[in-house]
Amino acid sequence: MNPTAEGTLVANGDDEGTYSLITGKGYAYESPDDDHSPPLRHIRQLYDFVLGKYVFAFDLHIDIDTDKGVDSDRQRNEIKTYSGSPASMVAAEGETLKMQWLFRLPEGMLTTTSFSHVHQLKGIDNDSGDADILQPLITFTARSTSGGEQKFQVQNVLPSLEGSTIVRLAEYDLSELLGEWLAVTEIATFSDSGTYSLEITRLSDNNTIISLDSIPARLWRSKTPGVRPKWGLYRSFGPSGNRFTSGLRDETLLFADFSITKL
Repeated sequence: MNPTAEGTLVANGDDEGTYSLITGKGYAYESPDDDHSPPLRHIRQLYDFVLGKYVFAFDLHIDIDTDKGVDSDRQRNEIKTYSGSPASMVAAEGETLKMQWLFRLPEGMLTTTSFSHVHQLKGIDNDSGDADILQPLITFTARSTSGGEQKFQVQNVLPSLEGSTIVRLAEYDLSELLGEWLAVTEIATFSDSGTYSLEITRLSDNNTIISLDSIPARLWRSKTPGVRPKWGLYRSFGPSGNRFTSGLRDETLLFADFSITKL
């Protein structure tokens, strides 16, 4: 990996300069820093002794943090590409992106039957604000089943006119992933008749836990000028007056070595 190439974001050990590093590489961040007094930076750098290098730590606090300052039924702490990113980091219709990164979900991570997204592919809104971008196209989601099992799910969400129906592409036992570094290679061709490839490997035993090879997927949305990736933690904890925060906790997710290449 060339750390100076467009689309490459690698931790450099300068914790105080983390946000400048993110934005300087063409990414943006959405973090609930101002929910704390004084404000608290929610994306840090720390040294990981398993990988032997600095990584990014994404923090989210269940009793304090909101959704970008809005008191809603969800919280987020994410980085993403956006309309201001280099063209090589955002996909127009018919284009293909190859995305690679490492991530580690914390041991004991709590989930509910609602969503905890740790990665999304999502449309960008247009100038008139009427693109179909309410729902993502692809999600990596950690959640609990009605029977209490924890699952890691890869999902393709269909367009709004089709009810935003969720098509599950892969599923794995979350307990076998918590506390483990995972390496991801994701390749998506963005069109209504797109294709999607994914390989996720557990580094501790080099076991490929999910493998999808150019499967058909609905990977476009009407009126959007482009699609971009997002990483971090975006989770639901229920509406005001009926929240299930007792089923969740503060979490810190680790990420490293982001890269985006337009093929």
